[in-house]
Amino acid sequence: MERRHEVTRLEGFSDAVFGFALTLLVVSLEVPKDFAGLLNLMRGFLPFALMFAMICWIWYEHQLFFRRYGLHDTATIAINCCLLFVVLFYVYPLKYLTTGLLGPLLGMDNTPDIRAGSDTIMLMYSGGVVMIFGAFTALYARAWHQRAALELTPADEITLRFGQRGHVISMMFGVVSIAVVGIGRLTGLGTLSFVAGILYSLMGPLHAWNGYAGGRAHDHLRKTLTRP
Repeated sequence: MERRHEVTRLEGFSDAVFGFALTLLVVSLEVPKDFAGLLNLMRGFLPFALMFAMICWIWYEHQLFFRRYGLHDTATIAINCCLLFVVLFYVYPLKYLTTGLLGPLLGMDNTPDIRAGSDTIMLMYSGGVVMIFGAFTALYARAWHQRAALELTPADEITLRFGQRGHVISMMFGVVSIAVVGIGRLTGLGTLSFVAGILYSLMGPLHAWNGYAGGRAHDHLRKTLTRP
């Protein structure tokens, strides 16, 4: 299988979908009719910045995969289309949750009340996390399956394994969050939906650990290759 480094039609199509997803974040905004409306719009800067950063993060992980491995077989295209579908579908739930969390703190008007049905909202959000990073995990599994055809070096294989593990970590946060919400529903402890959201704060440290472990693996490989 040939590894492609130029921009393919698949990547171009994917970039267009990501661009449209970013457009959906602001498509409902209107030009403020007065100064109070302008201030309310400016208060939404932080929620919009966070949503923009999350979409850009997903786009970055997407382009990183295709820059490294350039797969364009039928299975990869199918997984990629599923990923893009989920990204588009979950733009509005993401916007609803982010605005509902930060809007009241920033004094925004007409912010959604996420206290009602908070467990359902968390299930929707975590379900999106599972599907998005599950798709990334499947893409990396596809690359691992094709590693011989891609002519990956031992260093490339380490990068692939730890890259996939990073997406598994992200996916498992969604799985655990869904489980916590489910336990809360069974036991009647509504506060567990809050705990399910707080769990995501651990994602950064675990990704840092995974990156550190990957670096150690690369160092060990270099020492092995240079050992007389």
